[in-house]
Amino acid sequence: MKLNQLTIHELKNKLSEKEITPEEILNSYTQRIDQIEDQVKAYITVTEEEARQEIKNNNKKGEISGIPFILKDNISTEGIKTTCASKILNNYQPPFDATVTKKIKENGGLILGKGNLDEFAMGSTTENSAYYPSHNPWNLDHVTGGSSGGPAAAVAADEAAGALGSDTGGSIRQPAAFCGVVGMKPTYGNVSRYGVVAFASSLDQVGPITKDVEDTAILLNILSGHDPLDSTSIDKELPDYTQFLKEDVKDLKIGIPENYFEYDLDEKVKEKVLNCVDKLERAGATVDKIDLIDVEYVLAAYYIIAPAEASSNLARFDGVQYGYRSERADNIKEMYKNTRVEGLGEEVKRRIMLGTYALSSGYYDDYYLKAQKVRTLIKDEFTDTFEDYDVIVTPTTPTTAYEIGADIDLLEMYHSDIFTAPVNIAGIPAISIPCGFDSNNLPIGFQIMGPHFGEGQIIQTAYTLEQILDIKDKRPQL
Repeated sequence: MKLNQLTIHELKNKLSEKEITPEEILNSYTQRIDQIEDQVKAYITVTEEEARQEIKNNNKKGEISGIPFILKDNISTEGIKTTCASKILNNYQPPFDATVTKKIKENGGLILGKGNLDEFAMGSTTENSAYYPSHNPWNLDHVTGGSSGGPAAAVAADEAAGALGSDTGGSIRQPAAFCGVVGMKPTYGNVSRYGVVAFASSLDQVGPITKDVEDTAILLNILSGHDPLDSTSIDKELPDYTQFLKEDVKDLKIGIPENYFEYDLDEKVKEKVLNCVDKLERAGATVDKIDLIDVEYVLAAYYIIAPAEASSNLARFDGVQYGYRSERADNIKEMYKNTRVEGLGEEVKRRIMLGTYALSSGYYDDYYLKAQKVRTLIKDEFTDTFEDYDVIVTPTTPTTAYEIGADIDLLEMYHSDIFTAPVNIAGIPAISIPCGFDSNNLPIGFQIMGPHFGEGQIIQTAYTLEQILDIKDKRPQL
């Protein structure tokens, strides 16, 4: 097996035994990028020279020393372009690192590049990138999902050992499901958001995308913890997540939201997910059918709250301080208008307009305030449910990956978040792991949700299922 096909923990073991060197690992990944990146288009920026220099200068003996990572291109990297896949930030180089970037570096990890995404993380396919869509390594005619589609594709295609993405309504878990890798959205406040370009501040959360559950536990140990630079970061003692890598679900209580499975699901997705539930039950877990608040209410609340916060957060991109500035202007008002018209994509404009409307005088109470009340009901319902159940499981997505350029109705596209958005609304953690393939050999995702700071029991459940299924080593053939 080639070095670029190994997991983070396998590379760690070989490095500690001095069987390989960081240079050999990096060479394996850069060769892979040279071979297939023109097909996959996972990266916006490749930083091979910076990674090589880091190996020369690196005296750190951290958990991930010498291992290359791709970061979603909305995570700040000092001196390296952070574009958010938008024309308006095409040449922006941050003067600082995000906290999660620092943590990767402090633990010896190498930044191999920045991953493609839907512009400002708004989308479910990575087709909203201002540069190009990323292509699914399992079938290059299909999307990678979004908005962290580039990082997920890079991990699936063995172009990076692991990745960091951001998840606002499913943007780590949905592309992980489409690309057949593991993606985790931690509890809100568990991982610092400092230096991550904001979409919806009360929903955004950084998390890992990896080849298996063990790698997720390793990265979560590195990323988690209080950050005084982030006012929403929780100051709480956290466990060693690798201690939950146990194949054991005896006495685990699993809730299956029956009303979620009544939604318009692809039959193969439903079959594979329920088959996994049966396997967990045979392994010793107790499974009960439950009812949760209708996902349609969740999605309605999400698509008011997220655009409203985006409207506020994206107001800073006006051509004044940094980024693109229109040259077609005779006065400052025209400069503001033309900069945003020319510099922002259609989906970003759509969400800004929706959010501005929801926050406007006369409509705030009817839309935004009401959505926040529904959000409280959703959070309370999850809290109550987790008093009786350890985890809740659902499909990650209603379907497998769409074809690139497919004529899909906008509302149908928004509905692809229907099983992932409740997690962000409630602020709870969740993971997506691959659980099989459809008739077109496209991956299917299995989602496991847990209570606030219940990452440990999620990891244990996911790890157990991963061992039972034994499909994690199946790789796309490019």
